[in-house]
Order: sequence, then structure tokens, then C-alpha cells
Amino acid sequence: MSTHLSRRQFTARLATAAVALPAGLSTAWASDDRPIRIMVGFPPGGGSDAIARLLAEKLKDELKRPVIVDNRPGAGGQLAAQLLKGAAPDGTTVFLSHDHTISILPQVVARPGFNPQADFTPLGGFATFVNGLAVSPGTPAKSMAEYVAWVKAQGGKSSIGIPAPASTPEFLVQLIGKKYGLDLVPVPYKGSAPMIGDMLGNQIPAGIGSVQDFIEYQRTGRVRMIGVLGGKRQAAMPDVPTLNELGFKGLDDLPFYGIWAPKGTPVDFINSFTHALDKVVAQHDVHKQLTDLGLTVEYMSPRQLDARERAYTQVWSRIIRDSGFKPQ
Repeated sequence: MSTHLSRRQFTARLATAAVALPAGLSTAWASDDRPIRIMVGFPPGGGSDAIARLLAEKLKDELKRPVIVDNRPGAGGQLAAQLLKGAAPDGTTVFLSHDHTISILPQVVARPGFNPQADFTPLGGFATFVNGLAVSPGTPAKSMAEYVAWVKAQGGKSSIGIPAPASTPEFLVQLIGKKYGLDLVPVPYKGSAPMIGDMLGNQIPAGIGSVQDFIEYQRTGRVRMIGVLGGKRQAAMPDVPTLNELGFKGLDDLPFYGIWAPKGTPVDFINSFTHALDKVVAQHDVHKQLTDLGLTVEYMSPRQLDARERAYTQVWSRIIRDSGFKPQ
């Protein structure tokens, strides 16, 4: 058989190779060595910060550019979101966030200063997770039933820490209180790290936050998770029941993590970053570290992330509306 290619065969193979190449690896972006700043809307030491630093270390190798984490805590990620809106859409600033800032804040703040649909471009998602209720070491409960009994023994009133005001955890506090006839008061913090610090010091008897924030303390017995969201138990803590098992319904839709850029960011950069994120998430060590943090690793394309955001927003808009909460 001849090893020579006809012009038609050569052209066809060349076209196939071009399609196989990541669209983002154009000459312009491949030669761009400016640092990429991953903004995080919460303080160092929390789950979002740890995730951002893990991904930044891997993304720099894939993108062949410096990638740094820039913590901009404030108002549950609202400050970072506002900064993203005002950032130049030039491929140097992105925002790693979860459901609270992207889906919940625009519904509970009268003037959030940003509109995710109008101001942001999704670059891709990489995980889902669950929130859960944990008790402090000085709180004797080891199950939801024991916790309810303990609160009732305190006169039926107690406080629960939450990592941000008007957040999903705050509405979960209301749902738990309503179901069991308890007067539970949400106490907002500026992120999960200070909340857990107060829990470890028994300055607050319980807290609701993401599993990835509690996981290490759960493993060492310094806090005790007694219930998590989601339709199935978490692989990282199989002994902890879901709220579904405990009789709560309509809470199956899971929170998510993703990365966004300012609206108007060039398509070449979007494609390049998305391709790099997909490759990083597929790496065995990254998958394991994210799983160990209590995440369910799941790469989402920009379109899939956008669809998940819209679906999640719809679920919680009903819960927020039914709670009687008014945007402030």
C-alpha cells in the first residue's frame, strides 16, 4: 500500500487534527505570561481557599502561566463578586465560588451590585457538595434526635452558627427549627473558619456549613456531623444520615463549585481555561484530594455550570419565598 497521501487525504487529516486541538491554545494565549488571579470571597483557612490553592497549583502547569489566589472576603463573597464585575475582561481575573454568592446572594440582597447572568461568564464547574449540621465538642448530642432533645432541655432555644448571613445555612436553620418546634437562632460569621473556631472553643453549640469545611474536624472527633443534605450519604462520612432520611423533603439539589470570568472575556481564553480545568480535575491526585475534602468531583462545561446554577436558583427561590424572607 502506498504511504503517500493524496491532497484530499492530507487536507482531511489536517482538518481532523485542527478540530482535536484545544481551541484556547491559540498563539496569542499560549504566549501570554501574565498572572491569572483566582479571587476567593472568603478568608484563608476555609474550604474554598483550600480548593482554590489546590487548583491554582495545577492550573499553572496546564496554562503555562502563573496562577495566584487572591482572598477578598466580605459579605459572603459579595465583595469579590463586585470586584469581578469591575475587572478587565482580559483573562487575568477569575472568580472561584459556590452556590451562595452566585445563586443565593442575588435573591436575598436588595442591591447586590452584580448580576451573575448579565455580568459573569462561566468557565466551568468541578464539584458538588453538601451542607450539614455539626455540633460542637461540648454539645453532648451524637444524633439529630439527641440534639433536638438537648435543645428542648435548654428551654427549646439555641443558636447555630452560619458562615454568612442570608445564606443557605440560615434557611436550613429555619427549616430544622420549624420541623422540630425549636427556637433556633442563626448566628452569622464572616466565613466558615471563624465559625468553626468558635465551635471548637464551645462558644457556640452547633453550626451549619459545607462538609468540606467540617470534614477534618469530623475525622478527628473535634466536631460531630449529625445530618447532611443530599439524596444519599456522603462517601467521606457514611455513618451520617441525610436530612432526607430524617424526614426533610425537597432538598435534593446540591450546591456546586465553579469558576467565572467577567462578561466579555475573549472566547480563546475561555476555551483555554476550560480545557485546562477539565484536565486538572481528571488528575488522580486532584480527584482524591477534592474527594477527601468532602466534594463529589464532577467536571461541568460552561454550559452545564450555567444550567446547574439556574436550576439551583429556582429551587432555593421557592424556599426563600416560603420562609417570608425579604431582600435587605
